[in-house]
Amino acid sequence: MRVLIVKTSSMGDVIHTLPALTDAKRAIPEIVFDWVVEEGFQEIPSWHPAVDSVIPIAIRNWRKQLWQTWKEKQIKHFKKQLCQHHYDLVIDAQGLLKSAWVTHQVEAPVAGYDKKCVREKVAAWFYSDKFYVDRDMHAVERIRQLFAKALHYEAPETVGDYGLKRETFIRTSEEKPYVVFLHGTTRHDKHYPESYWRKLAELLVNAGYQVRLPWGTSYEQERAERLADGNSDIRVLPKLNLKGVAGELVNAKAVVAVDTGLGHMSAALGVPTVSLYGATKPSLIGAYGVNQKHLTASECEPVDAADIDPVVFLPLKPQLVYAALQNLLKTERVEEL
Repeated sequence: MRVLIVKTSSMGDVIHTLPALTDAKRAIPEIVFDWVVEEGFQEIPSWHPAVDSVIPIAIRNWRKQLWQTWKEKQIKHFKKQLCQHHYDLVIDAQGLLKSAWVTHQVEAPVAGYDKKCVREKVAAWFYSDKFYVDRDMHAVERIRQLFAKALHYEAPETVGDYGLKRETFIRTSEEKPYVVFLHGTTRHDKHYPESYWRKLAELLVNAGYQVRLPWGTSYEQERAERLADGNSDIRVLPKLNLKGVAGELVNAKAVVAVDTGLGHMSAALGVPTVSLYGATKPSLIGAYGVNQKHLTASECEPVDAADIDPVVFLPLKPQLVYAALQNLLKTERVEEL
């Protein structure tokens, strides 16, 4: 049985889909998946053993460069890739008009959310098999339920398994234990204040850890360099691809992350992670898995006003994050024994 998954973006959404593949493979051992995904994230589906082919799509670029897209016949080439296999089923795990358009290019039954729970109602018009899944569930559990309904097996009640092989990324030699700070994100009000990052790094260095700072944009690189300035135990990493970042994460003792796609990658790799939430809430889309701790600024004790930007993070002091990290690290050491 060959099934095509349409889940194009974002990074967190793509990672949230992985446990559903693990469920399906256990329920239907002969099943094989292909996956349509934005080209910037095409590494991630290939890490799951149930995925045979990854079909990259560039909808974001197509929208920006319509003339070039038409001239270079990029959409025609994409459709040709879709026709390389016969599919028994297509699952639209995104629920948007753009993902529904992709399903329409394939001659196969299409499963998706019904109009009561799909993200964009018009998308449900494209589906032959429509299923209701409670929107108040965590994103990982919603997708697991969708796959179970579409493929006719009982959804497991256990915590979802991302199905990634940690040994793919593990290195054998490290100079000293380290913690990774995932400090880059999109919206300003998701950023943890730099002064708090510096204090947290100081606490970890004093405890014998190195701190490592990945980055993806020039702005993030500049922030990383500011945080590392004057301390040799705070290391700014070189520019890395997704597999390179995964290697840094899986070999870390722990991770501290803001609300970002890489935080979900850390969770998928089973790394003890403290995720920090200011303007966003983790109940539906927070980092999912074992050894995951969510700290939400709105749930902290109020504190006196201070010159902190963004101010939403004011009560989420570095000492609170450090205490949560210590608890995770203790848990990890007990499990190792």
